[in-house]
Amino acid sequence: MDGTSEVGLRINGKPFSRVIDNRTTLLDLLREQAGVTGPKKGCDHGQCGACTVLLDGDRRVNACLLLAVSLDGADVTTVEGLADGDRLHPVQQAFVDHDGFQCGFCTPGQICSAVAAIAEARAGWPSVVTPPDTPPGPVEPTAAEIRERMSGNLCRCGAYVNIVAAVREVAR
Repeated sequence: MDGTSEVGLRINGKPFSRVIDNRTTLLDLLREQAGVTGPKKGCDHGQCGACTVLLDGDRRVNACLLLAVSLDGADVTTVEGLADGDRLHPVQQAFVDHDGFQCGFCTPGQICSAVAAIAEARAGWPSVVTPPDTPPGPVEPTAAEIRERMSGNLCRCGAYVNIVAAVREVAR
């Protein structure tokens, strides 16, 4: 065994195959081998969310924590894959409209996380702040719900008020 494996993924809808070191994280594969620079290496410990991407639809993951070899056959969507040609995804447009970014370093991860958070709430997944007596069905996109669902994504500039407003607009 030489410590390498072939991995095949779909990245933003396009097939990608490569022989990689088994220790390669999804984040490093995306940035260093696939040329996808939206996901950022912030903390490299899964604590800041700058590397958040969507896996197999709308499940958010921290790309810095996943070994790429464990994802053979998976579909990975980064912030670059959300837009439809020149037309921004509704969450991307809402971030622009609400000025939901300052330096922009965390923005790709924030946007991917917001897409997943909205999908989770629409699917009726409760969060820790969802009232226990909430009937089954979509969860109301209150500011508290959005803050809780986005709590894994840090913004060192403090654009949280605008991020919550952007997510809330799309979630409604």
